[in-house]
Amino acid sequence: MTELGQAKSPADTRPAGVVSSVPVASADLRLIEPGPDDRRAWWRAVVDSDPDALPEHTPEWVDAICASGSYQDATRFYADADGRRFVVPLVRRTGVAGWGGWLLSPPPAWGMGGVVGRGLDESTLRQILTDLVGLGAQRVWIRPDPTRAGLWEAATDDSSLAVGRHAHVVDLDGGVDAVWARLHRGTRKYVRRAERAGVRIEVDRAGDLLDTYYDLYLTSVDRWAARQHEPLRLARWRARRRDPLEKLVRMSHHLGPDFVLTMAFVDDEPAYGSIMLLGQTAHVTRSAMDVDRVGSTKAGSLVQWSMLQLACAHGCRTYHLGESGRSQPLAQFKESFGAVGIDYAEHRYERLPFTVADHRLRAVAKKVLRFRDV
Repeated sequence: MTELGQAKSPADTRPAGVVSSVPVASADLRLIEPGPDDRRAWWRAVVDSDPDALPEHTPEWVDAICASGSYQDATRFYADADGRRFVVPLVRRTGVAGWGGWLLSPPPAWGMGGVVGRGLDESTLRQILTDLVGLGAQRVWIRPDPTRAGLWEAATDDSSLAVGRHAHVVDLDGGVDAVWARLHRGTRKYVRRAERAGVRIEVDRAGDLLDTYYDLYLTSVDRWAARQHEPLRLARWRARRRDPLEKLVRMSHHLGPDFVLTMAFVDDEPAYGSIMLLGQTAHVTRSAMDVDRVGSTKAGSLVQWSMLQLACAHGCRTYHLGESGRSQPLAQFKESFGAVGIDYAEHRYERLPFTVADHRLRAVAKKVLRFRDV
């Protein structure tokens, strides 16, 4: 494992705004420390230069994570001799839960992260991972962009515990007309049916409808609990712990108009809601509905189509539809919008077997509860 060196690069080789620069794993790639006044601009410039950057790569997203008080910003900045720049949005868990050092990109239930920067290649990624692991934390967890799965697979080795995941992504190439043409014929039919049924769509970019959305979310939690044979109190506790309303409010506050909540109303009652994050790419991160109100209106199809149009208008290259797990119905719904399933891995570096122990405990708990993964 290559330790960070102490020698600083000559002042005339530093990127603008850098107050120090030290070698990482080679003479070419260096760890950068932008000055306090330049840090955010440096970070934003890297994100803006990468056409595949996720909304979760932005400094605003890390601000939202850290606003809870449970995490501290530990983001790392890099540059090489060719002028390429890279950022790893990274946070450190605080308090007792962060015992021994726990670095996350990002924390659980906060989307995807990993390295961002135009021109990232296998050698550079490997050097960055060597630096991160060399920090000495008990745990380093990284959940990267699924579309870069091949690069991450090539750059990692057996020192990483790969946690398999499955996500869906829509290619927005060609714009809104091309995306409409790639929708499944039945999906286009459902969109038209929702419009004829009088489903009303409201797009909220200020967080005004979050209370309404959260009521739908809790309704969905009750439905999921019944399907999974999970005690209702436990399901509600887990849901509020994972996604309290205050967390969504922080997301909206820090991302501003790039936090988009699209709501469908049936007979003027909230029926379906979905949250999308906008950046170089779009990421649909949460959805909830009232099954009884949605009925046969296909309101969910109209919500997804509305968000696809917004993503195209924003200039996004891809539209991430998030995790699908092993759910075949969920995968089919996403694929009806032209999404392609991608197998990828979250990479975890642990000095103690935290993940293995956690999975075993969860398996025992599920067996006791007769929990059904559906």
